[in-house]
Amino acid sequence: MINKVVRSLKEAISDIFDGAIVMISGFGEAGSPIELIHKLIDHGAKDLTVVSNNTGSGHVGLAALIENRQVKKMICSFPRSANSKVFPELYHNGEIELELVPQGTLAERIRAGGAGIPAFYTPASVNTPLAEGKETRVFNGHKYVLEHGIRADFSLVKCKTADRYGNLLYNKTARNFGPIMCMAANTTIVQAREIVELGAIDPEVVVTPGIFVQRVVHVSNPADESKLVAEDRRYPW
Repeated sequence: MINKVVRSLKEAISDIFDGAIVMISGFGEAGSPIELIHKLIDHGAKDLTVVSNNTGSGHVGLAALIENRQVKKMICSFPRSANSKVFPELYHNGEIELELVPQGTLAERIRAGGAGIPAFYTPASVNTPLAEGKETRVFNGHKYVLEHGIRADFSLVKCKTADRYGNLLYNKTARNFGPIMCMAANTTIVQAREIVELGAIDPEVVVTPGIFVQRVVHVSNPADESKLVAEDRRYPW
């Protein structure tokens, strides 16, 4: 019997190892798997390369993982935003690496990795510092930059609804990077607000099929990142 539901957050992330490449879903707070990230902090894996849209907010979630010195490199599109306090300071002090990727290119690199496409050409970043050292070609009179697909050892993803097969639904904008990150990891770990019986999700509306998911953990009342940031909360508590 297929049952991808695990009993605890601790069990879900227990094999994330030092030096792993970890994708973390989210667009700001929307879709950010706060509980999985906090449990990863407790777990202690270090020297991680994290692929995410941004570098977190305040001192919780991804920002807390970075602040705890567990991330050696960020691959992201927005390393600095209104509430990003941790990453900018560490970066300017030379304590963390950054690979800056335009947002559309980042999404396509992840999607390509999940689809088995090793590389592709894009006009984004042409004639900018982000194209330095990269292969370029001209198609139909226009210059393009070669970008490589990204795969990860693990993806940490937040969803609204799951079943024990790992079929997933998301909550509106919280869908963002989740579906492609599920495809692009060797092990996809998902925290779900609700876990329903088989058949409760209409197959026609499944967003992420269970074949791309290895573990699901129930988090019925996920943290509100904006609230935690507004309260100046810090993890570990």
